[in-house]
Amino acid sequence: MSHAAPLFQPFTFKGLKLANRIVMAPMTRSFSPGGVPTKQVSEYYRKRAASAVGLIVSEGTVVQRPSAGNDPDVPHFWGDAALAGWQDVINTVHQAGGVMAPQLWHVGAARNPRTTWTAPPPVDSPSGLSRPGKQFGEPMTDAAIADTIAAFAKAAGAAKRLGFDCIELHGAHGYLIDQFFWDGTNTRTDKFGGDLVARGKFAGEILKAVRAEVGPDYPVIIRLSQWKQQDYAARIAQSPDEMAAWLQPLADAGADIFHCSQRRFWEPEFDGSDLNFAGWAKKLTGRPTITVGSVGLSGEFIAAFGGESSKPASLDELLRRFDRGDFDLVAVGRALISDPDWALKVRDGRMDELSNFSPAALAELV
Repeated sequence: MSHAAPLFQPFTFKGLKLANRIVMAPMTRSFSPGGVPTKQVSEYYRKRAASAVGLIVSEGTVVQRPSAGNDPDVPHFWGDAALAGWQDVINTVHQAGGVMAPQLWHVGAARNPRTTWTAPPPVDSPSGLSRPGKQFGEPMTDAAIADTIAAFAKAAGAAKRLGFDCIELHGAHGYLIDQFFWDGTNTRTDKFGGDLVARGKFAGEILKAVRAEVGPDYPVIIRLSQWKQQDYAARIAQSPDEMAAWLQPLADAGADIFHCSQRRFWEPEFDGSDLNFAGWAKKLTGRPTITVGSVGLSGEFIAAFGGESSKPASLDELLRRFDRGDFDLVAVGRALISDPDWALKVRDGRMDELSNFSPAALAELV
């Protein structure tokens, strides 16, 4: 075992039993034509399950709303064909000894600059804004909000029926749930708009509906971020008190684990403490947390879309924070795209065998 041995301790919470603390982070891959996962997708996840990844969180997979996706080859989590594809994925992962969650997703008014494809209308967003001051469609009606909440719950129920071990809600990075959190894109004056607590009610209603669908013991993760793809410097919470006002209602509504996305995991969240986002979320709510953001690589992941490569980086600072109890799980993204055996190599101390990450890896499933 390597110096990273602490990351390979078992983790148990509710019905979730993991062999270690390594999570495969959700990463959009766009290899599911027409929204249907293929055998190639099953094999992609199988390799990671067989190579010591404790929990696999799937790429974002969209719920049943007309504009939930912004790429025709992003998988759906609804419809007979897509769900049959996901049944094969989870069966294959389980046969390899893996544990897996689908990430349930709605992009809202966030557009995809890498495709000219557009989803059928209407575009769902809290206030008809794709970013502060940028009009893109109309605000969601009460009926659209209710239908979207139901769509998330329906997808969660399908995940449980198919045999997935837990689910994750994508509430980060400027997508729909996050657009409700962010005052820059949520200017509503009804119960879903206003102060920080009110802007969290959309996510809270989704969590309550999901919890009613899957029952009290099925683990529910929510991914959150301060930063947005529309604005890297955006903040939902400016202080620990504001973060508590944001996160505690989500925990009360049914969130079991907070997946706390940062571009760089080592950056402190607030002045006066070196705790990162995951560290503060755990301290404030008492819930388990997942840290993520440039783990094991020299560069951050947004830069990969601009063509920037990354090299393996030290895990010492990650381990220092983990040993201190700041977070419970560690999500790894790009390193696992290019190297299915990353976790095995880290576990066995084969750090000299770790691969560089090249943006070319985004063009294929390996």
